[in-house]
Amino acid sequence: MTVPVYYADLSVKNPSDNRLGKIRRLCEAVGLADKVKPLLKGGEDEVVAIKAHFGEAGNDTYLHPTFARQVVDCVKAAGARPFLTDTCTLYKSTRHNAVDHLETAYLHGFTPYVVGAPVIIADGVTSKCFEEVPVNLKHFASVKIAQAFRSANAMVVLSHFKGHMMGGFGGALKNLAMGCAPMAGKIDQHGRNVVIYPGCVGCGECVKVCPQDALSLTKPQKGQKGRRAVIDKDKCIGCYECVTVCKQGAISVDATSEFGDFVERMMEYAYGAVQGLEGRIVYLNFLMHVTTQCDCAGWSEPTMVPDLGILASTDPVAIDVASFDLVNSAPSLIHLEGHAVHSHGYDKFAALRPNTRGRHQIDYAEAIGLGSTKYELIKV
Repeated sequence: MTVPVYYADLSVKNPSDNRLGKIRRLCEAVGLADKVKPLLKGGEDEVVAIKAHFGEAGNDTYLHPTFARQVVDCVKAAGARPFLTDTCTLYKSTRHNAVDHLETAYLHGFTPYVVGAPVIIADGVTSKCFEEVPVNLKHFASVKIAQAFRSANAMVVLSHFKGHMMGGFGGALKNLAMGCAPMAGKIDQHGRNVVIYPGCVGCGECVKVCPQDALSLTKPQKGQKGRRAVIDKDKCIGCYECVTVCKQGAISVDATSEFGDFVERMMEYAYGAVQGLEGRIVYLNFLMHVTTQCDCAGWSEPTMVPDLGILASTDPVAIDVASFDLVNSAPSLIHLEGHAVHSHGYDKFAALRPNTRGRHQIDYAEAIGLGSTKYELIKV
């Protein structure tokens, strides 16, 4: 049996056929009102978490706050009480604690006055508000999920579909996994197999971003031209910010197998994030500004493909497969190894980062019961 995934392209047939209207139509098509409506008469305690990403300072490809506003209005129309939320980051950033995170959200337009709902950091001021959720899967017996998600009666997951340096791509599944986890849960999901290669020039950029002071620069040794970065594996928490900022590509992940384990650990966290909310979650994926890097970076990469549209489903696996397929079928806007610019019909994320296991996250998610890879694309 196939799962319906509703799709709105970005063509404009008349002046009122804008993106905001398309979001509202998708919410109606996917049955959002039935998923989030109060379970009890009155609905005073019926709170709906709208999982968003407020964007790192310096990044400009995160979802626009007015997109979130359309979903907020649809949730309110169903009689429920929405709030926008996300969790603290593992690495040093403008979203590392709730105070800085909220300030960044407000600077990016995610204020209660714009989005029409409170903005809450789900795991508390210093990321210590979470609950252990039993999953009993391959990598984890239980996972740590931020308290605000555990307190919600329903959830809407808004995901900017794009590339990711370890997961291959990030969509609804990664948004559940990393996005609903506190720092301790993010540490669970990341490995610690960081290695520094001889190409290191000792620039020190990795040292600046390490949240655990696990990186340092050596003094020049005999026979060496300059300093090199070294890592204390006991301090490393596997956030991989050093990998992201290294312009020489001299820092990487040691074992290719780590990428497969990484996405499996993510999917088990995604599984934990939806427990207790079965039948009460709606997913929207935005295939606009599909960048090679995630919105956690303090910059925005060029887009990989043309803007493709917006998708909605009640199945996180189906919506990510549909998004994955649409991106891979679209013409490329950048050069990817082994493929000409404007070519299409291949795994662009694997071409971008050959060691990643983007397809594996989908297959493993289906294997543990998160959803189905079989979908029917329904245009609205």
